Amino acid sequence: MTAMTSEKSLNSVKQRYDFVLLFDVQDGNPNGDPDAGNLPRLDPQSLQGLVTDGCLKRKIRNAVATVCPDKPGYELYFQTQDAVYEKRILNLQHQRAYDATGAKDEKEGKNKADNTAKARAWMCENFYDIRAFGAVMTTGVNCGQVRGPVQITFARSVDPIVPMEFSITRKSVTTEEDAKKQSGKDGSITGTMGRKNTVPYGLYRCQGFVNPFLARDTGFSPDDLQVLWDVLKGTIWEIDRSASRGLMCTRGLYVFEHDSALGSAPAHELFDRVIVDPLGPNAAPRSFGEYKDRIRIVTDGLPASVKLHRLVG
Repeated sequence: MTAMTSEKSLNSVKQRYDFVLLFDVQDGNPNGDPDAGNLPRLDPQSLQGLVTDGCLKRKIRNAVATVCPDKPGYELYFQTQDAVYEKRILNLQHQRAYDATGAKDEKEGKNKADNTAKARAWMCENFYDIRAFGAVMTTGVNCGQVRGPVQITFARSVDPIVPMEFSITRKSVTTEEDAKKQSGKDGSITGTMGRKNTVPYGLYRCQGFVNPFLARDTGFSPDDLQVLWDVLKGTIWEIDRSASRGLMCTRGLYVFEHDSALGSAPAHELFDRVIVDPLGPNAAPRSFGEYKDRIRIVTDGLPASVKLHRLVG
């Protein structure tokens, strides 16, 4: 074990955590499906709304970039479209690791493995989302692969949703050619038409896990974990106020903290303690108030070695 790896292990998260996140959307599109005209994702059998784990991780990344700007060790490997051009090219990020560690891109042998390990450690140290979620960094110069300790399931709405599509108009046109075509008909510029997709209301639920054994490998620390909780408590939505998102906010964040790395109870049994009673297939929810009294947390029989933290709700 190298000195760097040993230091990461000493400062990493030591206990297992399992958590439940409840969030809602009102008159917005929480996760459009590009294969379905950007309609809100849904389960075709149950008609429950879906938000992918990739979408949620992207929102967490965006929030971390906001709450930890320019903080050493909190860069993002997978950048947004607003990022500097070079930072969106993954192979250039890999090269930074080799340049910083003095490693060389050997073709084979022990030196190749050593250099890859050095580059991998540098990437974990400098990029929050690699420490948290992992990454495959084998393109270009090889920085190896990382399994992240933080994983999140798809979010699923408690009740079926009703995707709605609206026609919208824009009175402006993009080019002079478009203006000439439209004004040539009756002398006026009519503009262009578009579509907007929303969910009237939906309460979504997802589950997450923090694996201390993988945290030991990536160096995911208690400080990193606190950033995750702070983001999930609300920042994840506050900095994502685009018109298509509508109104979104965290309605519940329930964290089960074990007193050991292996844990004292199966995750699914803990998740079952957070109960949200559905309104039923014929309901038409429009606000969180309709669910507020239907959320129950069962603490009877909770193992003494598991602490429940109600961070929201």
